[in-house]
Amino acid sequence: MRLVPAMNQNIDPDLNYCPHCNDEYRADISTCADCGIDLLSGEQMLALHGERMSPQAISRPLEIHPEESLLTVRKGSVLQIKELQACLLRGGIPSLALKENGAACGCRGGELLLQVRESDLPAVMTALEQEYRHNTRLSDHDTRFAGAVYNAEAAEATCPACGCRFSTSLTACPDCGLCFA
Repeated sequence: MRLVPAMNQNIDPDLNYCPHCNDEYRADISTCADCGIDLLSGEQMLALHGERMSPQAISRPLEIHPEESLLTVRKGSVLQIKELQACLLRGGIPSLALKENGAACGCRGGELLLQVRESDLPAVMTALEQEYRHNTRLSDHDTRFAGAVYNAEAAEATCPACGCRFSTSLTACPDCGLCFA
């Protein structure tokens, strides 16, 4: 038995698809029920996926076999996991969306685990970082100080947002205004 990623790998030119969540619709439906955006035809989706696929993605197998070692990279709502799967699929990275230990779905909807092959982890991290930078518009920002931690007991701190060095007697960065109180 082999496991196939939850995202539909086959695009039918006669159907419509949401470019955001990749849901499939009949040809007479024009708007995604979840995202509220206009759907693309199957031909448009094929062209879009062709443009987005990297050379590494084309050579990577999209099937996940049971004997392959899997890692959980995220736990989240169904919508969050579907969005991450779409991001990974654009990079040609297969993934699985699974319920955690058979947990029941409540009225808020269930939470899923996003799993990827262990061997794909470097590509997954790169794809997710690129997607984060794109979605937050941080692609042009310096993130060297993102790991800085404000320590009130130290004499001086480095702002994790802008890199400004300032005295910890202040409760906000004098450069960007980030508050630490």
